[in-house]
Amino acid sequence: MRSAEGQRRRPWPERFGRVQQGERLQLGLRNLYIVPTGFGGLWLAGAALLLVVGIQTQRNGPLLLSYLMLALLLLALHLSHDNLQGLELSCGTPRAGFADEPLLYPVRLRSRCRREAVVLGLSRGDTLPPQRLDAGQTQLALPWRCGQRGRHGPGTLLIRSSAPLGLFVCWSRWQPPLAQTVYPARRRGPVGLVSSATARQALDPQTHGSSEGSEHWHDLRPHRPQDSQTRLAWKALAQGRGRLTKVFADSASATPRLSPAGGVPHERALEHLCEAVWQHSRRGACFGLELPGQRIPPGQGREHRDRCLQALALCR
Repeated sequence: MRSAEGQRRRPWPERFGRVQQGERLQLGLRNLYIVPTGFGGLWLAGAALLLVVGIQTQRNGPLLLSYLMLALLLLALHLSHDNLQGLELSCGTPRAGFADEPLLYPVRLRSRCRREAVVLGLSRGDTLPPQRLDAGQTQLALPWRCGQRGRHGPGTLLIRSSAPLGLFVCWSRWQPPLAQTVYPARRRGPVGLVSSATARQALDPQTHGSSEGSEHWHDLRPHRPQDSQTRLAWKALAQGRGRLTKVFADSASATPRLSPAGGVPHERALEHLCEAVWQHSRRGACFGLELPGQRIPPGQGREHRDRCLQALALCR
């Protein structure tokens, strides 16, 4: 989160002007604001001073120079306004990110002509350097940060430009309508582990211990000396495939499900789970997730990881 001092350092036009709403924004006379910059104010004061000197001294040189400066000031007024007029803004599809880490919010800009020194920034993020927009469609990713999980908007978008002469600043403000999913911050810490056998025993305690003689196995692995003889795959041994051990779906060695650790505050436990999900996915491990009122079966891959992170972001 930005401090009040950091907010005061932002360009002053951001604090003025009506914030526009809607899925698209086309800049025009009704939503563009323009005022002289500090340099433009000095320019106007210099022109006024030369005009007074020329009148008082009855000399044509200062008068002519003051008229030229005023004419250039009026020309810059229209050029600065035309640099943004007609530009169309719309939202891209924002990708999810983690709290307390940089997020990128996509914005599409469509223009009929080339535009110079266009500056864009979000009220909850940083401002991009001046951009040159060519004719056609341009997509930019605006950086911002969020300290809370869930679905959040990036704040108010400010678009401004003082091109071509820097005598005027023209701007508009827009509220992007699409919210961005923010996952919990990733923090290392304890998580709960619930094996498939534990979960099944909790649902049906009478089935505990029946896996040793069950035929509901789903894989084979090399036999180890500590493995029970009841799990030996006799059919595979008779076929000459060697000594193999059956791996049961409800065994204690089955894929675990991650769950919030006991005795840890809710938000902190979700942050620990977020880091655990990320690390398990990086290793290519198979895992599931159990949250209050929601259970995600074990899986692998990016889609499974994103599904788990989405559940953590929206968990109540």
